[in-house]
Amino acid sequence: MKKQIILTFIATLFISSTVIAQKPNTLSDKEKKDGWVLMFNGKDFTGWRQCNGTAMPKNWAIEDNSMKVFTGEGKEPGQGANGDILYEKKFKNFELTIDWKASKMANSGIFFNVREVPGKPIYYASPEIQVLDNADATDNKIPSHLAGSLYDMIAADPKTVKPAGEWNTIVIRVQNGKVTHTQNGVKVVEYELWTPAWDALVQNSKFKTFPGFTEGISKDGFIGLQDHGYTVWFKNIKIREL
Repeated sequence: MKKQIILTFIATLFISSTVIAQKPNTLSDKEKKDGWVLMFNGKDFTGWRQCNGTAMPKNWAIEDNSMKVFTGEGKEPGQGANGDILYEKKFKNFELTIDWKASKMANSGIFFNVREVPGKPIYYASPEIQVLDNADATDNKIPSHLAGSLYDMIAADPKTVKPAGEWNTIVIRVQNGKVTHTQNGVKVVEYELWTPAWDALVQNSKFKTFPGFTEGISKDGFIGLQDHGYTVWFKNIKIREL
């Protein structure tokens, strides 16, 4: 009898937790109290636009409560369609959380402190957190090119990444130049902008000849998402200023 009561109680807890599970692209009362703000409402692209543009690129869509970027018309997978996008507001000190899901072989990125430079791509002058199908993407040979990494500078632990078709959560915290990447609950990268150590990272990367990096990363900027010519989904995009 006692065993039956316990099993019934566990089943009730499971059903209850399922029913009250937080809906995607919403804020809990605690998140609101803690200052979190939604950057994506799950229905449209309010607040977002093309980098160096005013409208949303045509190869972005809303699918299953998520932003979806896909291969542009007339393009082959892996050929970007200049569809990188930005959120309308600039941020300086913040904590950002994003859920992302990659298709097979997919490659994309999340950017912060973006400085728009006419005629230049989003990665010209801003740090990138890599989004990747670690198993099958062509750009998976260098550790600092794997998901969660500070691209081409600091490698994230690949064991923290879920495979293509599954959702990952990345949390990026930036405060007075000190930055951390937390991937699926594990802190995987830590660095500090505008320091000799940062300058050394730049000099040992592909960005050593990029004027956007050698002139110095901006003290604030836009949040951006990359179109790298593959299908990738993003949802639950939330930020709080610190």
